Amino acid sequence: MSEVLQSSEPSRLSNVLVAASMRADQWRQLNATARAWSFAAGGPNAKGLHANCQSQFNTVLLIEHCWAYPGERLLGEVREALDRGDAALFARLVHKISAAILSGDYRRDERVWDSGDDLDATALDALPPDITGINEKPYFEVLVVTPSDPAQWQRSKDEMRRMRRPDDAFHFAVVHAGSFEDAALAVMVNNDLQAVVLMDGFGFASRHDVADLKEFLSRHIRVDHSDLEPGSLALTLARTIDAFRPELDLYLLTDRAPESLAGSDAAAVLRRVFHYVEEPMEIHLSILDGVNDRYLTPYFDNLKKYAMRPIGTFHALPIARGKSIFGSNWIRDMGHFYGTNILFAESSATTGGLDSLLEPTGTIKRAQEAVARAFGAKRAYLGTNGTSTSNKIVVQAVCKPGDIVIVDRNCHKSHHYGFVLSGAQPYYVEAFPLTQYSMYGAVPLRTIKQALLDCAAGGKLDRVKVIDLTNCTFDGHMYNPRRVMEECLAIKPDLIFLWDEAWFGFARFNALHRRRTAMGAAAALTARYRSAAYREEYEAWKSGRGEVDPTDPALLDERWLPDPDKVRIRVYQTNSTHKSMSAFRQGSMMLVWDEDFHHVEGPFEEAFFAHTSTSPNLQLIASLDLARRQMELEGYALTTRMTDLALKIRRAINTHPLISKYFKVATPEDMIPAEYRESGLKDYGPPHASWAASAEALDSDEFALDPTRLTLICGAAGFDGTQFKGMLAERFDIQINKTSRNSVLVQTNINNTHSDAALLIKALADLSREIESRLSQEGTLGQQVFADRVKSLMTDVPDLPNFSRFHDAFRDDPSGASNEGHMRPAFFMAYEEANCEFVKLNSEDVDRRLREGPEMVSANFVIPYPPGFPIMVPGQVITADTIAFMRKLDVKEIHGYHAAQGIKLITPSKLASRRASSVQ
Repeated sequence: MSEVLQSSEPSRLSNVLVAASMRADQWRQLNATARAWSFAAGGPNAKGLHANCQSQFNTVLLIEHCWAYPGERLLGEVREALDRGDAALFARLVHKISAAILSGDYRRDERVWDSGDDLDATALDALPPDITGINEKPYFEVLVVTPSDPAQWQRSKDEMRRMRRPDDAFHFAVVHAGSFEDAALAVMVNNDLQAVVLMDGFGFASRHDVADLKEFLSRHIRVDHSDLEPGSLALTLARTIDAFRPELDLYLLTDRAPESLAGSDAAAVLRRVFHYVEEPMEIHLSILDGVNDRYLTPYFDNLKKYAMRPIGTFHALPIARGKSIFGSNWIRDMGHFYGTNILFAESSATTGGLDSLLEPTGTIKRAQEAVARAFGAKRAYLGTNGTSTSNKIVVQAVCKPGDIVIVDRNCHKSHHYGFVLSGAQPYYVEAFPLTQYSMYGAVPLRTIKQALLDCAAGGKLDRVKVIDLTNCTFDGHMYNPRRVMEECLAIKPDLIFLWDEAWFGFARFNALHRRRTAMGAAAALTARYRSAAYREEYEAWKSGRGEVDPTDPALLDERWLPDPDKVRIRVYQTNSTHKSMSAFRQGSMMLVWDEDFHHVEGPFEEAFFAHTSTSPNLQLIASLDLARRQMELEGYALTTRMTDLALKIRRAINTHPLISKYFKVATPEDMIPAEYRESGLKDYGPPHASWAASAEALDSDEFALDPTRLTLICGAAGFDGTQFKGMLAERFDIQINKTSRNSVLVQTNINNTHSDAALLIKALADLSREIESRLSQEGTLGQQVFADRVKSLMTDVPDLPNFSRFHDAFRDDPSGASNEGHMRPAFFMAYEEANCEFVKLNSEDVDRRLREGPEMVSANFVIPYPPGFPIMVPGQVITADTIAFMRKLDVKEIHGYHAAQGIKLITPSKLASRRASSVQ
């Protein structure tokens, strides 16, 4: 299996996504070659193996300077052993380093930093804890960018090491870089970095001979060469690092007046400015303090303290402290299963440091402030009822009855119910269809702009309040939020954007994904519109066009710019933290970047009160606090690793000679029509495209595909999605969430490992072999049956129904081009049985009414799973394509539809009476 995942792994730096993974592979390969050389010492193959070791070791050294471990001293001893031909010593040292890198022992065990003989595992276990040398404190690395002579770097490291104190909460090691390029490389590849110390005076060009360094850096780092003057290079590097890894703490050591520099806008990204090295211990303490700020989990830390206190509980929560469980004759096993901590940490109190989720003033307030900092938001709210509730909170907070919301018809049902609750009128816009997979993509920008122009033409643009979109979609379609918001704000500069990023919360911490996030776009546009450069750009653009006319159809095809004096950045993002981070089920976050939030704060609090339980789960709140800590401290490493793993799975499946006959992971070319992939990108990374080109496509294309979400096509194997999902679970213990008619969705996350990938690949290989064996033994008839099954799944797929329209009874202007409707009254009409009727799906009555009328109007939401979007909403006119789609559905779960009753409709008489009253 490892050969499947690692086959043809590129050795060039620019050809890999995660250089740390390439580094580990190179050390493992060197270890194997060194062992072979050691075994062959004195034999005929020794000379060739020695040469191979020299070549591989030189390759390893190309980027080894980016990490503190193993360091110059230990590497020097490896080089000496190699040069004098000591195969045994070379093999031992290489094994030591390779094993430490793979296991992470260098973070815990001081001995792996030295060249001395290793203790074996049994000897280590026999030693008292105080002399084992194992350090259980969290470990990190600090990058020092300095103009000093590299010959002095080891001395500097030793001096920093001597500053360690027993009461330090963490311990760190130092890695040096002598130039802008070397520092940028280290920041990109070293996942252990938590802080960067910049010492004025370093140069730009790398000191190392890495042939494709510039190509590698160009993926994420854009350098304005006008900022590369010696006096500004350190601040330019600081801004560059902050843009790429905003979680890192940045410190500047300068001999220029630090007092004036510290107060400048240029120093805003710095945590602290020092006057060169006059206070080395202060630098040491500042580094630890900066990491501690991210490590602190205010709510979780206090909950642990609360659990250890001798509390007498006289509130309505018998489970608290566990006495009702451990003292029970019948449910004592509950306590044994869950343990004491979860019971001791339960309470319905909001005092004693536990705080109130509804009116936070203490630990929850501080936790929410930390979330806002970590995720790049102005404000953050914690949700304990899932993102379904978070979406309803935001919709109800920013919408009132009569407001128009331009919304993807295929968004999660919580948005639709939010419109019912708020009285907002949805204007449904359609995503591009992927009929072959029975799924939709995302809504083209041109479609969204057309909806805005239709509202403008009907005199309703002032009522358009929100644009509501899912980013990224269940199937991995990522919008270009900067582009969407900029072009829509050119038409209406005060629009609110709600981005449902339920599956995308992790994206903040991954440089590939961050460029496609709502908060990332909000920050970028805010800075852009406040800059003098943008004002000049806008004035030049405006001089050739005049004022923006929101009814001008040219807006559809041209890139118009918002007026910087009128535009307001108003962005809300919801994320299901539990879906992509280490939080308990239903843990959610609401992130806010709204320049006019002072107008919304009151309604937002009311909506929060309306939907949030007065008895929130304390463990959920604590897990959200911890999820934030983890992502701030290791999110970069975890998200890049999971992305790399997903790409290896994709490559392993699509290039396997047998598996690829029956299974395929859909590529960006398969999932995104060419007109929305302006770059022409077909798939990520070599051999399809360079990583620099892949990153450029993520910057520029209208839509991109999240590489961590793998649509695995199973129809060519004769399995529908539901059948295949069940088979994976029952036979191979592989759990899958989402399915379509002929596919399942495999989503990698920060929990997945290479072993998980191997399990999946092995299952697909086993199934492929079974299919091959069965077909070879069956006759022509059996093979035709299989071919017919594949054809029914892959070719004879039903067309996907678009939203038709709201019935005239629920529209203010039935003759207008805009298609918003009053869904709330249609929804509540269904509460009265007399207002409703039922028709059987396959009855002649349905076909007759489609031909002759009266129109059939849905009384409720009808949502089949899969595909999981509402094919009917209250007040919608039901058309022939919707009926045809329902008749071809072979899924068992259809919310809002019961076959025994039929389709629930609003009666024609009720529609006529409502229409008559509205006309009057």
